[in-house]
Amino acid sequence: MDWKVFLTIFAAVFVAELGDKTQLATMLFAADREVNKYTVFIAASAALIVASALGVLAGSVLSSYINERYLHYIAGVGFIAIGAVTLYRA
Repeated sequence: MDWKVFLTIFAAVFVAELGDKTQLATMLFAADREVNKYTVFIAASAALIVASALGVLAGSVLSSYINERYLHYIAGVGFIAIGAVTLYRA
């Protein structure tokens, strides 16, 4: 395993998820006194694993058809568009 790549991906995803709607929703579920905290943890973890698996699968398929450089451009434009829409709606 390439630890540099692992740590880079871990740090990027970890920072991106901090304060995210997903984390806030998980905190709300965990705040319910009647809900088992382990159930919240396992369900939220499983959801993130499945979402990540879909991302890896989509990236693998797209990289078969689209040059990696263009995928980076598309992702960058996508992030900028999401940011612009978020700022516009604020």
